Amino acid sequence: MPSSARTHQLKESLVYHIFNRGDDKRCLFHSDDDYQYFINLFSDYAKTQEVVIYHWVLMPNHYHLLVEFKEPEKMSSMMAGLSRAYVHYCHKKYNFVGHLWQGRFKSQPIQKEFYIFSCGRYIERNPVKANIVTNAWEYPYSSAAFYCCDKKDNLTNENPLFSAIFTNESAEQQKKYKEYLSAFNAEEEGLFRNMKGPCGSREFQKRLMLNEGRFLPRRRGR
Repeated sequence: MPSSARTHQLKESLVYHIFNRGDDKRCLFHSDDDYQYFINLFSDYAKTQEVVIYHWVLMPNHYHLLVEFKEPEKMSSMMAGLSRAYVHYCHKKYNFVGHLWQGRFKSQPIQKEFYIFSCGRYIERNPVKANIVTNAWEYPYSSAAFYCCDKKDNLTNENPLFSAIFTNESAEQQKKYKEYLSAFNAEEEGLFRNMKGPCGSREFQKRLMLNEGRFLPRRRGR
């Protein structure tokens, strides 16, 4: 059974890759106002629930987030509240009824030390793969411009390993990160595309438990 120190160590290492999309792949964001509303809404929820957002992208019909929860057990209730609030906004603005989301969001535990950058890169390259932009940092609704162009937004907190990996002055850091985004490979992409299970060491995965479809830190035994 894990000691309290080992449980704390897991939480320090644990971030989540979160994904959801529109019902039947329907469009979620029709205008800049829609994107900004969701960004502001998520920012408000993150502050009240003590959630830290490291990498994210909002695509027309889906989103990806890489976030750290102070209390992972509250993930489902927070994301459900966020989804309901955005549905209410869309119902009121676009005067439609029915489902907006395809179902419950998906979540994938990620070991921070090993996979936070590769998952962040997968997330930020979505608009490139969709042929919306040539370079990830040109897309206005993601964290890529935060790291590549020092563009502040209402969501992104700097990846805790960023300065350690991408050293030197700010301009050189941005140049190196642009090169990193451009060096993605298909094998790495497979780790995050289907979100089949946790990404981390065997020890990391052993300290997780499956609870109502979500991987959470394993509770201490007696």
